[in-house]
Amino acid sequence: MTGTPHPTGIRLHAPAPGWARTADVVVVGSGIAGLTAALRCSAAGLSTVVVTKARLDDGSTRWAQGGIAAALGEGDTPGQHLDDTLVAGAGLCDEEAVRTLVTEGPGAVHRLIDTGARFDTSPTTGGIALTREGGHHRSRIAHAGGDATGAEVSRALVDAVRARAIPTVENALVLDLLTDAAGRTAGVTLHVMGEGQHDGVGAVHAPAVVLATGGMGQVFSATSNPAVSTGDGVALALRAGAEVSDLEFVQFHPTVLYLGQDAAGQQPLVSEAVRGEGGHLVDAAGVRFMLGQHELAELAPRDIVAKAITRRMREQGAAHMYLDGRHFGAEMWARRFPTILAACRSHGIDPVTEPIPVAPAAHYASGGVRTDRHGRTTVPGLYACGEVACTGVHGANRLASNSLLEGLVFAERIAEDVTAAADPARAAVPEPPPAPAHPLLPAEARHTIQRIMTEGAGVLRSAESLDRAAARLQQLHDDARRHLAEHGSTAEPGVATWESTNLLCVARVLVAAARQRTETRGCHWRQDHPERADGTWRRHIVVTLRPDRSLATSTTDSAAFPATTRPPHSAHSRPQEQ
Repeated sequence: MTGTPHPTGIRLHAPAPGWARTADVVVVGSGIAGLTAALRCSAAGLSTVVVTKARLDDGSTRWAQGGIAAALGEGDTPGQHLDDTLVAGAGLCDEEAVRTLVTEGPGAVHRLIDTGARFDTSPTTGGIALTREGGHHRSRIAHAGGDATGAEVSRALVDAVRARAIPTVENALVLDLLTDAAGRTAGVTLHVMGEGQHDGVGAVHAPAVVLATGGMGQVFSATSNPAVSTGDGVALALRAGAEVSDLEFVQFHPTVLYLGQDAAGQQPLVSEAVRGEGGHLVDAAGVRFMLGQHELAELAPRDIVAKAITRRMREQGAAHMYLDGRHFGAEMWARRFPTILAACRSHGIDPVTEPIPVAPAAHYASGGVRTDRHGRTTVPGLYACGEVACTGVHGANRLASNSLLEGLVFAERIAEDVTAAADPARAAVPEPPPAPAHPLLPAEARHTIQRIMTEGAGVLRSAESLDRAAARLQQLHDDARRHLAEHGSTAEPGVATWESTNLLCVARVLVAAARQRTETRGCHWRQDHPERADGTWRRHIVVTLRPDRSLATSTTDSAAFPATTRPPHSAHSRPQEQ
């Protein structure tokens, strides 16, 4: 299934770059994964540039409420953390990748603290205060500011990046990967929005590119993800010929604040930690319906809780369930969950005196661009970490608060590999790009895609719903191609049309994988195949994009990922070898 990647020759319609700069490595994204990689590369003496779609301090990490999981507490061990992760991953985790995560995690968290992150401490011991979340059998979640962990981690990393004066390009949407004559990474093209040091389409030439672009939650109508989470990194990697895997496993957070049937876009998250501290899931009659559903009740893994909520909603014809934390009291809400308290009150709900209406919404992509344990993709010189990547750690369902840890651990590993592979004698010389042939969708197609995906590939899936979604997505794809062929034009290049086109790309891959996986596993729930089928499907689906823009799918032999076919430290020096 792997070998020398085949560049697709596909690039987004965009003006030619009007400016360029050079670096040893360009990091795309400013969350925990991107900024950690940038800091480590810069500290190693590499010329590093950070490109981010919004402001430097506006990455997806800042939205993380729950915390960061690691075996830091007395009596806890990496082995216990590994066991909980494997259970949550429903038989599809790459065990060696998980072992890397949980073994290196505690040290990585302490290095994050050394960088300046301040976690909440225990008033009795003075050590890091650890809490428990769904799927964990131990209290191993470090948090900051009660429910503002992501904001604190982002603050510390942004301050460190600014202190090192690492060059940054803000408000920049990455477009496509540049490659040299040998097919190796040579940088990226990007579009800078608005005024600044650079404006319009430009390029950063570098022999190493680290994708840390976050998720693709905006492919659904309701999501906890910010508006910028449009799958740009996955779409870029596909056009560059990289393999993506496990895109069918989209985690729907069980408890997003329900704002009404017509609500769309980013919606407030009600963190797993509320249930971790003893919040109860109840229906309109006050019945705790998770009791008897799982040994951990409300603390069951997210896929189980999301399915239980959805099932109860369907049984009762209800649009939402409730999360009841009234027994916490006003002081605990204000101290432990100030962000959630403020968000609820801003929408007219007071958790101190009334249950919170909640429903599942798209939250996290367990799959992404396939990498090895050094973050290397199947394209030489292209790395990925964080939510955009598929390291094999999450399997079919991410364990709560493992995402920040994954970004941290694998970013450090990427920086080590980039540093070891750096060749001062080699300059990144990109080949002239082929004539762009990828039609752009109009901006309004974004909402059409979101409706198609929510109706056909949401929490509940079936052959009928997925076939219908696939046909409607293919029609959007064909219409755009036909218009380009017949009229020689496409939608006007711009942020909105590039994002719509990226969303269609990742939506097609997600639906293709979900149609092929005829079982229920983790956060992939097939109503027509309700059982887990280990004999057939304890393996990964891998997807690539052909030059004609059709999709090629294959499967791995087992839950373990095969090598990306490159020996360590070779990413910048030669093409992949079989």
